[in-house]
Amino acid sequence: MTNFQPKTQDLIDYVSTKHKNSWLLLLWLIIGLALRLGNLTAKPPWTDEFSTLVFSLGNSFLTVPLNQVISLDVLLQPLQPNPASGVGDVVANLLTQSNHPPLYFVLTHWWLRLFPTDGGLVSLWGARSLAALFGTAAIGAIYGLSWLAFRSPLVSHLSAAIIAVSPYGIFLAQEARHYTLPILWVIASLSCLVIAIRSLDNRTPLPLGIAIIWVIINALGIATHYFFALTLCAEGIVVLALWWRLSPSSFPPSWWRLLAVALGSLMSGLVWLPVFLQNSYGEKLIDWIDTGDGGFLSWIGPIFQAIAAWITMICLLPVESAQLPVIIASGAVMLIFFIWVIPILTRGVKFQLKQPETQLMTQMFIAVVMAAIALFFVFTYFFGIDLTRGARYNFVYFPAVIILVGASLAVCWDNRWVTTPPTRDERTPRVRLDGKKAVAIIWLMGFVSAVTVICNLGYQKYYRPDLFVQVIQQKSPVPVLIATTQKTHVQIGEMMGVGREFKLASPLSSPNPKPQFLLAHQDKDPKTSTAIVQQTLNTLPRPFDLWLVNFYAPVEVNNCVADSQSLPDVDGYGYKIYHCEQN
Repeated sequence: MTNFQPKTQDLIDYVSTKHKNSWLLLLWLIIGLALRLGNLTAKPPWTDEFSTLVFSLGNSFLTVPLNQVISLDVLLQPLQPNPASGVGDVVANLLTQSNHPPLYFVLTHWWLRLFPTDGGLVSLWGARSLAALFGTAAIGAIYGLSWLAFRSPLVSHLSAAIIAVSPYGIFLAQEARHYTLPILWVIASLSCLVIAIRSLDNRTPLPLGIAIIWVIINALGIATHYFFALTLCAEGIVVLALWWRLSPSSFPPSWWRLLAVALGSLMSGLVWLPVFLQNSYGEKLIDWIDTGDGGFLSWIGPIFQAIAAWITMICLLPVESAQLPVIIASGAVMLIFFIWVIPILTRGVKFQLKQPETQLMTQMFIAVVMAAIALFFVFTYFFGIDLTRGARYNFVYFPAVIILVGASLAVCWDNRWVTTPPTRDERTPRVRLDGKKAVAIIWLMGFVSAVTVICNLGYQKYYRPDLFVQVIQQKSPVPVLIATTQKTHVQIGEMMGVGREFKLASPLSSPNPKPQFLLAHQDKDPKTSTAIVQQTLNTLPRPFDLWLVNFYAPVEVNNCVADSQSLPDVDGYGYKIYHCEQN
């Protein structure tokens, strides 16, 4: 009996602790899900989301007529579910008309079948909710990765808590796009890397089952987003660095399975190379990330763009508010916050680097983040592809950043006092704060930042068709023709945004006839679009208002007078009004 009682108590303590950990993780999941579903359809979809909607339905942008006047219903036809479309149509249309692999779109195709239409159009809530669910799943996944790497419930919970309220994570999870699914693949791949690094450090072979699973994960990651390959490159750099440290002059047997994983992952990526190269749309669709003319801004801009994206992984206040005092106050608070928090995070990471049990894993995650960032700048400055322009691309190393933040905050949590270093003229620190309170402040800042995003005061949508439609309704009491220059389905998506707002608007808000649209195709000569507009104007009954929207061609309109009033700017829609009166 003397030996039985302690063992029973140990078992009770273990079960009790595990029970508490499960309930606490559930709390982070509930908070994360609530934030990701909050105001989910309050913000209008933008062009990239329209690509997800159209291709996931198995439809095509090619069915939208060009160079002729079309009605609202014709413009929005690709957003209507087609029962006859299947997975084959999703894959075929995507691979010939876009520059993305098909896995996420196929999953969305099946998912959208669960939701009724919205005014005859595909459900936006349905499309965005899938990304939100994958984003919520990342909370549990990051908990598992943290536990695997650090064997610490505290690190695991803090990592899960931080990603649950990360404004960057909320931003990705509230778009009908494919970035939250590859985040799951990144976490899974990093989990395999943790096991591999430990095996190599112990001079033992990587378990065969892990090697096979790793290849499958990497293949699925590339089939979801091509930029997942950047994660694999970063992992490869880390493994090569470890090989150089352990056995630069030999190739031990324990490395053969790791080499097989690398070759298998490479083959899973090369499968998509012919598809990517033969896609004639791909080059046009990535014109926006070209570095430009190589001027001063082209060199300095990527640095600030990258820093801005890093900041938003843990904090983002309403710096995009319409009110200048709010912007100034938000910027000032964020500046003060980061002056205070950066030393805390830095000291935490340094502490973990000094501990024998956490040193290797901390080094690994730091190396993954630094290697990925280095790759971003290599593409930007050496290949002229500015990956820093798209903050969403940072998904390739976002989980590693969260792990490092969680590991650092664990050190802060265990400290009795968190201090701000003294200045040169001071002998004692200026601020003394309980470590747990410091962590609570950091988490609350993240929570407020998450609310900022879901209220569209941070990471605002690039396009605001809802505001543009209000301007049209207020300004044009006569029939309206909206014309734009068209190069790819991006411009069709811009017009779909406007058309969808008109479609779903209450008839009382717009008693006038629904607008008509003209997509003037533009290839090499901009004047072709000009000629198309001129010819069209001669065939339409007057009076009507011509709205040239994002029209990148010389403007020549017959017997139409430009409006001289000053009108508000609208994000994503540069416009000019012409009144075409009766002759």
